Amino acid sequence: MAKDGTKNILLRLDPELADRLQTVASVEGRSVSDVAREAIAALVDQRRQDAQFSRLLEENLSRHEESLRRLRGDD
Repeated sequence: MAKDGTKNILLRLDPELADRLQTVASVEGRSVSDVAREAIAALVDQRRQDAQFSRLLEENLSRHEESLRRLRGDD
């Protein structure tokens, strides 16, 4: 983790999307990282409120709990 409390990640974008992201950041006088963080945060918030995503999350949780029970031998 970086000294400022953020985590560095590698994000691969196709060149056209990278150019559009750079344009948005430039027009708004912000860093590309700041614009990307804002977009990612908005997507995560949107998913958290989405009923279909919540259902998929529950299904994944159930599968992982079942796998853990099998690994522990709790059958």
